[in-house]
Amino acid sequence: MLLAIDIGNTQTVLGCFKEGTIRCVGRISTDQRRTTDESHLLIQSILQSHGVELTEIEGVILSSVVPPVTSILSDVARTRLGIEAIVVGVGTRTGLKIKVENPREVGADRIVNAIAAFHLTQSATISIDLGTAITFDVIDSSGAYLGGAIAPGVNLGLDALFSGTAKLPRVDLVPPPATVGRNTVQSIQSGIFFGTVAMIDGMVDRIKAEMQDTEIKVVATGGNAQIIAESTTSIERVEPDLTLMGLYLIYERNR
Repeated sequence: MLLAIDIGNTQTVLGCFKEGTIRCVGRISTDQRRTTDESHLLIQSILQSHGVELTEIEGVILSSVVPPVTSILSDVARTRLGIEAIVVGVGTRTGLKIKVENPREVGADRIVNAIAAFHLTQSATISIDLGTAITFDVIDSSGAYLGGAIAPGVNLGLDALFSGTAKLPRVDLVPPPATVGRNTVQSIQSGIFFGTVAMIDGMVDRIKAEMQDTEIKVVATGGNAQIIAESTTSIERVEPDLTLMGLYLIYERNR
């Protein structure tokens, strides 16, 4: 069984694959202060809650945007499981042509998402990850990664309004009843929610206008993908486990 780990700024997602199928998915907070022992026990507990024992794990692959946590979880794989984890980065065989000025600058999660999105669509694709940041990653019809865009995530916007103002309250991300809010809470929800929807649709239109491919698919993932996608006109498909799928594909190419 393969253990795929996606280390994000806010959450770390664990996925177990058996014969190409996701058997379980678990999430923990990303915390740089955890020790190897603490991380080991937490991962063990999460997997056991899904009926998976660590002794069943035969391979480990990591993608990460938090280097200190990468070191800790790589150490867990090495010292507790006896497995040298594959860490997605420079030198990892991905099968993806990266046509940007400095490939080393591209986050591992963005490359992983691009690989999975193209695998799903077999077409020119825009992959959108709605997590701590909102990332747009563009793959052409030949499977080459062209680059993309990065914007602040929805929760960052909500937190910034709450922490940066004296009177605005913290609100939950829910679709407001109308664009014109009738109270402060609805007004914040409208600005953040519909503002994000408009930004996504507008960015997709601009990206498509710059591309030469005629048929371009749009795939979304991330914690806020489903709720946002339902109000957009551009997102065609939501894949909650897109990053884990990409990690599995990369593992198969490097095992």
